[in-house]
Amino acid sequence: MIETIATKPYSDQKPGTSGLRKKVPHFQQQNYVQNFLQAIFDTVAKGERETLVIGGDGRFFNRDVVAIAIRMAAANGYGRVIVGKDGILSTPAASNLIRKRGAAGGIILSASHNPGGPDGDFGIKYNIENGGPAPERITSKIFEKTRSIEAYRIYSAPAPHFNEIGTHKLGDMEIEIVDPVADYADLMEELFDFQKIRDLIASGFRIRFDAMHAVTGPYATEILEHRLGAPAGTVINGEPKEDFGGGHPDPNAVYAAELIDELMQGDGPDFGAASDGDGDRNLIVGKGMVVTPSDSLAVLAANAHLAPAYRNGIAGIARSMPTSQAADRVARKLGVGIYETPTGWKYFGNLLDAGKVTICGEESAGTGSDHVREKDGVWAVLLWLNILAERQEGVREIMESHWAEYGRTFYQRHDFEEIESEKAEGLMESLRDRLASMAGQRFGSLVVSEADDFSYKDPIDGSVATGQGVRIVFSGGGRIVFRLSGTGTSGATLRVYIERYEPDPAKHGEDPAEALAELISIADSVGEIRKRTGRSEPDVVT
Repeated sequence: MIETIATKPYSDQKPGTSGLRKKVPHFQQQNYVQNFLQAIFDTVAKGERETLVIGGDGRFFNRDVVAIAIRMAAANGYGRVIVGKDGILSTPAASNLIRKRGAAGGIILSASHNPGGPDGDFGIKYNIENGGPAPERITSKIFEKTRSIEAYRIYSAPAPHFNEIGTHKLGDMEIEIVDPVADYADLMEELFDFQKIRDLIASGFRIRFDAMHAVTGPYATEILEHRLGAPAGTVINGEPKEDFGGGHPDPNAVYAAELIDELMQGDGPDFGAASDGDGDRNLIVGKGMVVTPSDSLAVLAANAHLAPAYRNGIAGIARSMPTSQAADRVARKLGVGIYETPTGWKYFGNLLDAGKVTICGEESAGTGSDHVREKDGVWAVLLWLNILAERQEGVREIMESHWAEYGRTFYQRHDFEEIESEKAEGLMESLRDRLASMAGQRFGSLVVSEADDFSYKDPIDGSVATGQGVRIVFSGGGRIVFRLSGTGTSGATLRVYIERYEPDPAKHGEDPAEALAELISIADSVGEIRKRTGRSEPDVVT
């Protein structure tokens, strides 16, 4: 039986760049989850008997919300829901399922790279029929619905157990429990030359993949160890846990320090990688070298033709605005389009659907292609392995060769976390107020060539996004970007992106911190970071 239950709206259910994210206790408030899910269903208002995909990264509270979502889907007219066994689906695997099964959309439960557990973070986002995150025109309507909601609809019977593959019924709705890994692994085998990678591994090439007790453990184990023949134990921390084993599932130099330390040893593995909570981000490490996400995007785009799926070349490259301009030089040499978008994978969807781009990336460790409509950590690892197998070179050799051809972009991101929101907003407003007079100003040895508050007009649908981050560009190829992150759950995170282009190969071996020292100092003085926040050092440097 379908029940209609009275409720009252919450004022804070505005989705960020990747859905609604809050602390678990916040989501556990009465009807908080139900309100947001009903607002989604009311907004998308698909025809009856449509298919909905449901799954998440397995963090604490995932199972509870999967069960609620199944019952509410049944009450809102869906004909079928496809659920990952145990409520598990990596974000790229969910995107693939939506596309492969012709679903109307999907509910993905994740707070990505944020920590989990009873006091950790949780998130809900809606992906549309192309498999990608809902665009702003939809998320804005969802938010408006949350502000006026008076009731939600739910099926009175409990959801069936989803710990075994099979089918069930809830009222008129069919529930299909699927292997969360199989379809995705099959797709990867279509995209890449698995035999070439098997041969590389069989030759003694050693891999270490840190799944960080997050969702990609089963995916990496199936693909790397079972299908590609890597030895058992290649995947570490491979069991997904509700609290990520007490760790922080963010694949960067801080939280993947043990993996990086292992790759820095002379007798360490040849290749290391890590992924995040929901499987859409990646870290690439070579023997003695950490590859920045911006460099990884550029290298993957320049070498994509070495993998079967991209043999005929790529249509174009898209990158988020704060991502370094290294990929721009690749696009120019290949003679393809380069698109600079706001942060958030949803901005790539129209470009991918229109065939304008093939490879996309963000500096926050996300890269992907037109095979799905999400960034994809395991995909990036496999493309790297395919390139390594074809070129028969190590990561360092490939990076040094790339820099010799295109020049090196030194790059860092400095995160100042959990700043009081008022102070963070004040810092950004002060920067915006000074933009008009900044061009031509000298800071140390550098002169500002242009400064603006980034805005974006989608070339496909004409939609406009404003206030996407302050850019300060210096003559000679230096750049500083300031923006507030939309992926945190408390306070505000100020992100400062610092880059400098160096064409001279003789200087490519310089330490990034030294190469960027002057720009780092300028960022603090121009942004008035210490003055306005009291912070003298970033919490995280990546």
